[in-house]
Amino acid sequence: MTGLEAELRKAVRGDVRFDVTSRALTTMDASNYRRVPLGVVAPRDGDDVAAVLEVCRSHGVPVVPRGGGTSIAGQATGTGVVLDFTRHMNRVVSLDPEARTAVVQPGLVLDRLQDAAAPHGLRFGPDPSTHSRCTLGGMIGNNSCGSHSVAWGTTADSVRELDVVTARGQRLRLGQDWAGAPAGLRELVDGELARLRTGFPELPRRISGYALDALLPEHRADVARSFCGSEGTLGVLTEAVVRLVEAPRARALAVLGYVDEGEAAEAAAGLLPHHPLTVEGMAADLVPSAAALPSGGAWLFVETGGTSEAEARARAEEIVRAADVLDALVVTDPAGQRALWRIREDASGTATRMPDGTEAWPGWEDCAVPPPRLGAYLRDFRRLLGSHGLRGTPYGHFGDGCIHVRIDFDLLTGAGVSRFRRFSEELADLVVAHGGSLSGEHGDGLARAELLPKMYGGELVALFERAKAVWDPDDLLNPGVLVRPAPLDANLRFSVLPREPVDVAFGYPADGGDFSAAVRRCVGVAKCRTTAVSGPAVMCPSFRATGEEEHSTRGRARLLHEMLAGGAGGLVTDGWRSTQVRDALDLCLSCKGCRSDCPVGVDMATYKAEFLHHHYAGRHRPAAHYSMGRLPLWLRWVDRLRLAPLVNSLAAVRPLAAVAKRLGGIAAERRIPRLAPETFGRWLRRRERERMRGWTAEARKGGRPELPGTMVYLWPDTFTEHLSPDVGRAAVRVLEAAGIGVLELPGRPWKVARTEDGEVMGVGISAPWGRPRDRACCGLTYLSTGQLDQARAVLRRTLDLVEPFLLPELDEVSGMEEPTDLDEVTEPPAFVVLEPSCAAALRTDLPELLHDDPRAARLAARVLTFAEALERLAPDWRPPALNRPVVGQTHCHQHAVLGDASDRRLREAAGLTGELTGGCCGLAGNFGFEKGHFEVSRACAEEQLLPSVRGASEDTVVLADGFSCRTQLEQLAGVRGRHLAEVLAEGLDR
Repeated sequence: MTGLEAELRKAVRGDVRFDVTSRALTTMDASNYRRVPLGVVAPRDGDDVAAVLEVCRSHGVPVVPRGGGTSIAGQATGTGVVLDFTRHMNRVVSLDPEARTAVVQPGLVLDRLQDAAAPHGLRFGPDPSTHSRCTLGGMIGNNSCGSHSVAWGTTADSVRELDVVTARGQRLRLGQDWAGAPAGLRELVDGELARLRTGFPELPRRISGYALDALLPEHRADVARSFCGSEGTLGVLTEAVVRLVEAPRARALAVLGYVDEGEAAEAAAGLLPHHPLTVEGMAADLVPSAAALPSGGAWLFVETGGTSEAEARARAEEIVRAADVLDALVVTDPAGQRALWRIREDASGTATRMPDGTEAWPGWEDCAVPPPRLGAYLRDFRRLLGSHGLRGTPYGHFGDGCIHVRIDFDLLTGAGVSRFRRFSEELADLVVAHGGSLSGEHGDGLARAELLPKMYGGELVALFERAKAVWDPDDLLNPGVLVRPAPLDANLRFSVLPREPVDVAFGYPADGGDFSAAVRRCVGVAKCRTTAVSGPAVMCPSFRATGEEEHSTRGRARLLHEMLAGGAGGLVTDGWRSTQVRDALDLCLSCKGCRSDCPVGVDMATYKAEFLHHHYAGRHRPAAHYSMGRLPLWLRWVDRLRLAPLVNSLAAVRPLAAVAKRLGGIAAERRIPRLAPETFGRWLRRRERERMRGWTAEARKGGRPELPGTMVYLWPDTFTEHLSPDVGRAAVRVLEAAGIGVLELPGRPWKVARTEDGEVMGVGISAPWGRPRDRACCGLTYLSTGQLDQARAVLRRTLDLVEPFLLPELDEVSGMEEPTDLDEVTEPPAFVVLEPSCAAALRTDLPELLHDDPRAARLAARVLTFAEALERLAPDWRPPALNRPVVGQTHCHQHAVLGDASDRRLREAAGLTGELTGGCCGLAGNFGFEKGHFEVSRACAEEQLLPSVRGASEDTVVLADGFSCRTQLEQLAGVRGRHLAEVLAEGLDR
């Protein structure tokens, strides 16, 4: 323990962490920059903050305040001690509806303030797109704005008073009329009145530099306002009094379509006289699918408010009439508005990849110009990009003249970094030429502070330095930011990563096979740190359960980044053997929620499997990897030896079950699921034999059996086969009722029928109802435990089994005569998978792990879920009318990989009403059964799933397509969840 750490532990009641993991988690924010801290302190109150400053000052160690870590310019990183306010100082202290004010702590997430204000019809005006995880302290430090700034201004406009501790321990309460000003500040301003009155451009979004002009007499010498945007360099905020505004009772969203973003930008300023709440712009390059948007290549999102829906709509329609648009759409439905706003809010992440997959980076994320000049500025900006051979897609706050853009800088090579510097210098000149500000929202940080002389001139920048010396004479707080800045091309986070691709098992097709590029996907926008699920979202259940950064998708990505950096300056120096990375990944549920919910598509489940594969290579694994990771193998032997009744009997004896769980690494709190007395495969083969006998008897009488027009193979997933065969039997009934024939996927060699010329006629197998010699498997349990060598072997055997059906020639086969040496011929089949996690493994993990085998992609393309099979293969079939409400949870893999649109339509057609919740059930395959995971597993279930079930009426159907989800419901709530197939099969009886 260092002397600094020891003194902090004595002086501070909060958490003091100097371990590798805590430091690694704070090396970066959402910028291009990386600075390695000495330690992290989570203070409990202002006294702790003062104590930290005193100890660090005595050691000459810098201090950096940090909120949600979503800053885009690098100001939330530092080389000294980082103050993490999110852990303890994160409350709404009080809220006064009459005065329309709230007292908040700096670590409070904005959405939590909005939740507290909403019952009073109030809200905090500024709302950055990171509102679900950014903190009030960070917003004050950066003077954040958000999409509603055209109506309610910046954070500085919403600040009344601030409690601040200076670097030398002085406690100040900042306000107007010089309230709380440190000694010397007033004299500094009085001597520079002329410069302060003329040196700042008049802009709605001028964030760059210090707001010293707020100290002018005509602005009531507002010390609190001047502190906003100081990026943690003047003092440390401990509490704030903020102003709230009245929230409109109703809103409407007008989406206006234009040919391109230039036309949209030129139109934006003309809409301001109509007093909209937002005027946001974005182009088609950032929209995954424009199906929900009106025609055009770029759009303005213009929100209006009113006392009623009709009034809000009327104002929106007035704007549509006043705007010269290509097409328009007005939405008043709140759910529809949220869906459209998600497209805009996710742009900060989706913009990090160009349409061709090329990486794009911040750095010039939020310049602002006078709104009437925005169109001209964008044209010049495009020309400048082209002259440097760069690409970027502007979007952002068009009504305020503030543009966000990610640019495809090459920040990995010396030549690319040099071009980054040249472009930055020229763009700064361009912004100033248009009368703009280098920063219009996110601050200068490490990205733009070096260029402030271009905007303000040397004399005003020197005045900034003098102001900094008044507040912080020892340069203790966030040095290198705003004044005496580090070079904009120093401290780049990419410089420590390996230049050659890392040898890995998965193919990472979206990242060119480069694991480093996959890890670089995490740019730190921290959507995974959202503290509450909204809608169908899943990511990140472990963070919501623990509140720990290391259990967020971003935290794990940061640790992987440090692991890859290794000896080149990374904090994690033992590579794949790292215990820090292993421990952070231990609570990853492999739910794959980040694959869909993360704006940049980080897939931590795959990264976890990759890491575990390397971490345990040649080493003994945890017991759970053998007991549950190889579950298909054990259950197959149980079936072959007909031991299911014996296993069930032994598991019912508590002492024996306890021993088995201890040996198998299974949580003591769990009950071992019962095995089915008859597997689904045995039932299906017995059924097929009975049907064949019936067909034979009918043929002998001269009849001809009527066969289904479409046949599918039902995938023999382990869970349906051994643990819930009722689901398989129900699915067979429903599929056959829809006119779809069902066959078991045999575990025998296939035969290919060819003509004399070698053309494929069909494929088939003799006696498909015989006992299987092998069994197809998706490899899910091997994948989730990182046993990738075994997973590859299992998946290759699976491909060998079904290979004849994957021949490309079969795609051209239609009708044919039956070859004499085959008992059955079929066209290319669909493989229907009832277990969502198994279907997801076949759709994504299979082709990504066996990326060198073309059969993998062909099999993945033919995998259908139960609902997809009914919709595509029996489009005219109508399910029974059940007319009942449903509750439950969309399976996390269904949400993240497969999509649930077909399921929604099938439920609607059957009269099953109600929305399923988001989040994750918490069991997640082997995760919730593993020793040490029970409490987190239960916390995940208690977030959404269990409350929805407890509040359901008696006639409500509890839907849970995944075996894990059904098990969690049974073991934690005593409720029987059912697969959609079971519910529909029951309806057939009626």
